[in-house]
Amino acid sequence: MYEYLNGVITEVAPNYIVVEVGGIGYRVLVANPYAFPMNELERVYVEQIIRENEQSLYGFLTADEKLLFQKLLNVSGIGPKSALAILANADHTGLVKAIADNDITFLTKFPGIGKKTAQQIVLDLQNKLGDLPFNNDIEINLILPEKQTSDNPELADALLALEALGYAKKDITRVEKVLTKEAQMTTAEYVSAGLRLLQ
Repeated sequence: MYEYLNGVITEVAPNYIVVEVGGIGYRVLVANPYAFPMNELERVYVEQIIRENEQSLYGFLTADEKLLFQKLLNVSGIGPKSALAILANADHTGLVKAIADNDITFLTKFPGIGKKTAQQIVLDLQNKLGDLPFNNDIEINLILPEKQTSDNPELADALLALEALGYAKKDITRVEKVLTKEAQMTTAEYVSAGLRLLQ
């Protein structure tokens, strides 16, 4: 079982990164690929998932994020892709608070999470997440001059990442209209802003 990979990020796609370690490129599925800097040596915490016809590596920025992913996988009805979509927002404080407060409405805003699964998340994880420190260090101001997506490859990549997480195209289009009015940001910041709007 892998704990983490120390390697260079050689590729960033809408739903995965490639981490080169010792000449081998590991494809790692991540919630927000654009949070990982290209061509730099990084530590990526990983969880290996082995299924009957598939072996996948899921990656995380921190050990705490990986632990939260593992806890979500223990919830009946939550698979790795759903857990990854839940973790896509860099700020996990809202998720932890929603679970603690039995906020089903907040939880059902994640793709693939219905009322029954949201209730199961609360039932299985309430009072079990207090040891996980999460904070939000990206502040977004959402009222600025309009920009066009075609002139903004960072925004275009962010929209592809949101689609890869399972959000509906109509919701992404709604978010795009707001984000095109944003000042220029990195792709990771656009993804974070989009996730906040979707929630």
